Amino acid sequence: MINFWDFSVWGSFMLFSVLLASLMAANILKKSIPFLEKSLIPTSVLGGGILLVIAFIYKLITGDVMFDTAFFGGNGSATLETLTYHTLALGFIATALKTTGGKLNKKRSAEIFNTGITTVGTYLLQAFLGMGITVIAALVVKDFFSSSGILLAFGFGQGTGQAMNYGGIYETDFGFVGGKSFGLTVAAIGFLCASIGGVIHLNILRRKGKIKTVNAGKNSIIHSEIQSENEIPMQESMDKMTVQIALMAVSYLFAYLLMFGLGKLFPGMRSVIYGFNFLLGVLCATLVKLVLNFLNKKKLVKRQYTNNFLLTRAGNFFFDIMVVAGIAAIRLDMLEKYWGIIVILVSVGTVSTYAYNYFVAKKLFPEYTQEQFLAMYGMLTGTASTGVILLREIDGEFRTPVSDNLVYQNFPAIVFGFPMMLLATLAPKKPILTLIIFALLFAAMNIILFRSYIFKKKNK
Repeated sequence: MINFWDFSVWGSFMLFSVLLASLMAANILKKSIPFLEKSLIPTSVLGGGILLVIAFIYKLITGDVMFDTAFFGGNGSATLETLTYHTLALGFIATALKTTGGKLNKKRSAEIFNTGITTVGTYLLQAFLGMGITVIAALVVKDFFSSSGILLAFGFGQGTGQAMNYGGIYETDFGFVGGKSFGLTVAAIGFLCASIGGVIHLNILRRKGKIKTVNAGKNSIIHSEIQSENEIPMQESMDKMTVQIALMAVSYLFAYLLMFGLGKLFPGMRSVIYGFNFLLGVLCATLVKLVLNFLNKKKLVKRQYTNNFLLTRAGNFFFDIMVVAGIAAIRLDMLEKYWGIIVILVSVGTVSTYAYNYFVAKKLFPEYTQEQFLAMYGMLTGTASTGVILLREIDGEFRTPVSDNLVYQNFPAIVFGFPMMLLATLAPKKPILTLIIFALLFAAMNIILFRSYIFKKKNK
């Protein structure tokens, strides 16, 4: 029998409310404190940081984990990790369901492809350098997990959700105590590196007179951005937002059934398969979108059901929750002996990501070098939204094609980046072999990326 006054009934709602309240508090602080507003630190990161500090102080005073108290249902830490896991996939599904524009010309297709290869190249660089550092650290620090450096690529390159996913795999399958917190911490620091590094770069350019920062323009949204032609109305017997959520839920349901089936076929890879929830979610969402498009063409369905404006809002909501929950889930007490390694890891990761992406932007994107660099650096140390925040400082009306590059590069990035995700599970068993493969793949990505330079010189 359920007693509605029990914490078990209210715990999850209380936790979710606290996450949202922290986002509101962070937003107020950003609007009130000029330093925070100029820092470009995402509100979700600031909100997660507020909860992390409060939880740390609570732990010092009481000795208990704040989110595991009865008020939050007794197991709030696990709920935070579950939220981070699911919101990662739901955010990607919302993005995958959006309709795309018209055909791309040859030049734009090449730029988008190069952006995707740059993303994968940065993943591989971060993984190689990160793992190289932790392999050496394992020789010095007793019982340290030598492959943990790969989490630099997931924390910086792919964000909070994937950092927790692979940290969890290392924790569950390979005995890396504190693996989730390690990955989440790297991801959280990555947001700070994105914001601080981006602001420093912008200030340097401004002082040299190379750019002028601009505002994002008018806040008003024209009607065509909210609803395009032939879409279902906003309010009918079923609300339009409900339709978007339903399509996302159906896509994720199919993704779960696919993971369940693959888990039965390959029980030894179950952790890895379920760690790819976001990737399989994107696949299923794409299939759902293809089915809807087919039904539209055959006139079996006369109206368009997806709405880009609402899907963007839903995706941003899930990514905000993912970040704030992921940072709040960090257990600082489990990282006591790892701080020195983490500082070295994120320092090398930040410098290498900055240098590599600036070099690529200068060589391959000469028409909009600074815009491409800032967006890529922000995305590959934080998330795509961090990259967009930096981009808007110098391209507030998105006159350059950089924002499109970030959106459409996902397909080549997923295709070429997939082997790295599989290698992440090989690393604990064969660390040196994995390092060699990372180096070879990084070289291969750069041959593809700079193909116009390499093969042009050969022809000459």
